[in-house]
Amino acid sequence: MTEEAMRLLAPALAIGMGSLGPGIGIGLLASKALESVGRNPEASATVQINMILAIAFCEAIAIYALVVAVIIAFVI
Repeated sequence: MTEEAMRLLAPALAIGMGSLGPGIGIGLLASKALESVGRNPEASATVQINMILAIAFCEAIAIYALVVAVIIAFVI
């Protein structure tokens, strides 16, 4: 592979692999939150607040991956 091809491929791999984990995590979080609301509807407000907070932390990891991909694309 040429150097130019590696420069184009590296950011794509960084954001692709970096968003895989948070995507799976957000899916699991939403699934379990909906399960718990289905079992205990009275606690839906508490579950929703905690779910949104956890999703924000998962999404932060994807944003870190985006920053790394941008650095790779434009700085290196």
